[in-house]
Amino acid sequence: MPTFKSSQGTLQGSLVAIATPMQGGVGASVPVDYVALERLIDFHVRQGSDGLVVAGTTGEAATLTHEEHCELLRRAVQLAAGRLPIIAGTGANSTWEAIALSRSAHALGVDACLLITPYYNKPTQQGLVRHFTEVAQAVPAPLILYNIPGRTACDMLPGTVAELARLENVIGLKEASGELSRVAELRAGCPDDFLLFSGEDSCARDFILAGGNGVISVTANVAPGAMHKLCELALAGDKNGALEVNKRLTMLHQRLFLESNPIPVKWALQRMGLLEKGMRLPLTWLTPEHHGAVEEALHQAGSLQQTCD
Repeated sequence: MPTFKSSQGTLQGSLVAIATPMQGGVGASVPVDYVALERLIDFHVRQGSDGLVVAGTTGEAATLTHEEHCELLRRAVQLAAGRLPIIAGTGANSTWEAIALSRSAHALGVDACLLITPYYNKPTQQGLVRHFTEVAQAVPAPLILYNIPGRTACDMLPGTVAELARLENVIGLKEASGELSRVAELRAGCPDDFLLFSGEDSCARDFILAGGNGVISVTANVAPGAMHKLCELALAGDKNGALEVNKRLTMLHQRLFLESNPIPVKWALQRMGLLEKGMRLPLTWLTPEHHGAVEEALHQAGSLQQTCD
């Protein structure tokens, strides 16, 4: 079974949790904009992003139908055309649904699947082991686990990750607990080639310097070149160089979360001319009181200039 375990350097650096472009304002069923999706993918290729995570939280996967989810993945694989790895968000709070989405994604040719811990139903640690083991046994694809207790009300502990890392096709973890001390614990408990990605842009530099392989990033939607450079420097152990890059991005890390993700980042992408105003309810467009703050962060990062390059 092909995985990234034998070539760890293949999947590292800045993986963009890409927003799903939509048209028609804010509504219950506004359509996906595939013309803008092509524009976004080409933009990330030019800017040096190291991979794309499609149909994740930032991609509003929770509001996509199964058919839309699969079509979005199919188009992303087609449009990327091998220029960037495509990682598919295929997690669910139902084990059978996670298996179905992951099977579909694998058949469509994605490079890996990203599976969030089941949300809302609050499984035990043993429940998490059984859930992910079932998916791993049912789907012959590289799987990356995703721990984000702030959204799911479920915290997958390092010992649980270490147990799951023994499965052949569980190749990594996106860790978004915000606890940097976990990196050392995960490194000690998991195989040497197990991939660790930060799920928090604000601590990505420190996460990589502590032994991580990269970040699955919201900020990289609008500052892809800078996030790639930050990861490159941190992976090389250049603390000061990575710090200097991160200083320009600090405001973005904070202000892209003034409202629920992906509300601010989709406004920012529209401001950059990369997509139209389009979002699925129950999320709404960024309130005017935050426009100036997000625009200031874009200016500081140099994001409003890069789309003209």
